[in-house]
Amino acid sequence: MAGNVQGDNQFDVIVVGSGAGALTSAVVAADNGLAVLVVEKSDKYGGTSSISGGGIWIPNNHHFAAKGGKDSYEKALQYLKAATGGVVPETRLRAYLDNAPKMIRHLEAKSRVRYAVAEKYPDYYQHLPGSLQGGRTLDPELFDTSVLAEELPNLRQGAPSNLLMGRIAWTARQAHKAMAREFGWRFMVLGLMLRFKLDLAWRRKSKFDRRAALGTALIASLRRSLQDREVPLWLKTDFRELMTEGGQVCGVRVVREGHEMQIRARRGVIFASGGFEQNQALRDRYLPKPTTAGWSATPPGNNTGAALEAGIAAGAATALLDKVWWAPTIRVPKEEKPRGVFAERAFPGAIVVNGQGRRFVNEAAPYLEFVDAMYQDQQKSGDKSIPAWAIFDANFRFNYAMGPLMPSQIMPDSRLRKEWLGTVYWKGETLADLARQIGVDIGGLEATVRKVNEYAKTGVDVEFGRGGNAFDRYYGDSNVKPNPCLAPVAKGPFYAMRLDAGDIGTKGGLLTNEHAQVLREDGSPIPGLYAIGNCSAAVMGTGYPGAGATLGPAMTFGYVAANHLAAAQ
Repeated sequence: MAGNVQGDNQFDVIVVGSGAGALTSAVVAADNGLAVLVVEKSDKYGGTSSISGGGIWIPNNHHFAAKGGKDSYEKALQYLKAATGGVVPETRLRAYLDNAPKMIRHLEAKSRVRYAVAEKYPDYYQHLPGSLQGGRTLDPELFDTSVLAEELPNLRQGAPSNLLMGRIAWTARQAHKAMAREFGWRFMVLGLMLRFKLDLAWRRKSKFDRRAALGTALIASLRRSLQDREVPLWLKTDFRELMTEGGQVCGVRVVREGHEMQIRARRGVIFASGGFEQNQALRDRYLPKPTTAGWSATPPGNNTGAALEAGIAAGAATALLDKVWWAPTIRVPKEEKPRGVFAERAFPGAIVVNGQGRRFVNEAAPYLEFVDAMYQDQQKSGDKSIPAWAIFDANFRFNYAMGPLMPSQIMPDSRLRKEWLGTVYWKGETLADLARQIGVDIGGLEATVRKVNEYAKTGVDVEFGRGGNAFDRYYGDSNVKPNPCLAPVAKGPFYAMRLDAGDIGTKGGLLTNEHAQVLREDGSPIPGLYAIGNCSAAVMGTGYPGAGATLGPAMTFGYVAANHLAAAQ
């Protein structure tokens, strides 16, 4: 290691990472009277959480109940058992259902974190018993970042695509209203733009809204909560290895500003440092092929699996290492990372095809299942589904966004960056012309479009059932009949965009119990070591039950770990 070893620093708890789970555990540990240190390898705090939607999936939450929503512990457990693939012990599932509502109540009562229920956001697997058509996902409220003061420049900012017009904050509920073109959406957008325009004092300082939205709002509110508690957060502090004494984890070795340091933890260490999606060697070892870190929508240079490797070295068991929180991505030149494609696939008038010009999945399917289908079809079609191609026509282009392309009524082709043509999007006057440019079978594409255009007339996708459930229709256009997710692909020019087999993190990692303790192969806990979030094996197993099923568990088991550490003697 570089540099000299500095003198020991001592805390009760050391948290490795600075995402939502990490900061939640630090807040709760401090509320329990423990001395806490948060260490982050990057020069920005917030991790992948800060660039996410910020939603948390919390069955039986008090916000839904206050609005008359009907949920139950038994129904949620039934759904979780079905959605997680039978690979997660019931004790962990129950620990999640027991503690998730308590976690968000604690944060809202004692910290700056504020949420509201996304009443219309359905669980992802509407065909499974116990699913709901809305109410389990909570959406962060906007947060005024000016209160962060000197810590604001260190906040990892979300992608411009998460903001209205690339600079105005809006909640996921507001974004949905606009994307689904629900009644009153234009007035809502105008109101948001006016609020931003009239904030003259802040606009003199920044071209972006003073308010943070989505995951950035969540991280900003947690960071301010740590400031309230005077909990230190060290940036540019690279975790290297665990310290142990007599089988007990007692601290960490880090490199901070070129100096090796030993930091002691009197109670324990909480790993909350993300998955291993940015480590190509680990991807090659564990994930399906083809795979590359360059397709991931997570920040490059972070989430390299340091906690996973350190845990294994300490004797930890692992699980789900071949599983990923998949999401298709689009690469945009000069941007730090690819953009995830979440809602746009459900908009009417766009389809996704493989190299044979054939559809292979319900385009509106949850993003994990969408990329799973890419890999499954890759094996069937002979390397023709990775990449896949989103195909749409001039009508779609006028009305809807796709990746970085805003609707042409707002951003016509003439205003797009010239270097994007042939790299971000392809354009042809006919389907045949477009297919030649992207290397897709012409006859296959033309036949597929003819079938889809017939489905649009009847409203029934006889191949994949697109638009046939509440989740599909959530991002459909409510004005399109008879199916809000289906419209003809008929008017030239035609467009194509490449979709890679991307992700928002890996979901396999260190095996933990219901207390978030890391377990050995024999099932016994490693004293003093906890893991939460994507460096632990996901409590959601092989599935993705609903929006916020990544952050919800990370924060919940951060809450659980902090309380368990506080109770330890």
